[in-house]
Amino acid sequence: MSAPWKAASAEELEKQYSPSKWVVRLGAEEALKTYVQMGIEATRKARATRRSQLDVPYGDGEGEKVDIYFPDVALEALPFLVFFHGGYWQSGSKDESAFMVNPLTAHGVAVVIVAYDIAPKGTLDKMVDQVARSVAFVQKRFPDNKGIFLCGHSAGAQLAAMMLLVNWSKRGVTPNLKGFFLLSGIYDLEPLMYTSQNAPLHMTLHCAKQAGKPHLKSCPAWITLKLFGTLPRKMTRSTRSF
Repeated sequence: MSAPWKAASAEELEKQYSPSKWVVRLGAEEALKTYVQMGIEATRKARATRRSQLDVPYGDGEGEKVDIYFPDVALEALPFLVFFHGGYWQSGSKDESAFMVNPLTAHGVAVVIVAYDIAPKGTLDKMVDQVARSVAFVQKRFPDNKGIFLCGHSAGAQLAAMMLLVNWSKRGVTPNLKGFFLLSGIYDLEPLMYTSQNAPLHMTLHCAKQAGKPHLKSCPAWITLKLFGTLPRKMTRSTRSF
């Protein structure tokens, strides 16, 4: 049976995979600008009010850094939430993504915000590898943690989900993974090849399948996802199909 998206026109695919155009109260550009500004202000507040270690390298690359935020009360063992920002793998930054830091640290959870090389500098394969190395880094740096919870939004949700497929024995550590929070993720990547979103990604069919639903669906740890907010039909189908 052919996938429903294959019957859509190029114009319809472009519309369905451009979520900013679906914002009801604001135009696409204004919505993106507002969203980014909110993230910048939240990050500025988190850095000013929470104990933190900023720009900690988890690798040798210039963009391979994390920001770590801690609760006010110092404890030897903490639960960690590791966050991967969205932006269609081509925008976004850890420097505008600390919006969850204050409420979580107030409840005793340490938060790690991960930077990775977005397109066109970074390929999808490279991003997956960087995210895996960042998770291994957190486990090695905080071996007595009370659990690592991975959270990603949009493209970040796809990157977080790919951690289900990592062979951790080859990376010399087994992270104490306790849960995944995947928000508005995109897991069927093949349709994106036929939209303008793929221009900086240069994603091939092989890459789309390796980093998308065929491999994720074969993973025994794959979980049932819940939808948060309103998304275009093609994007909600991508989530519900799992």
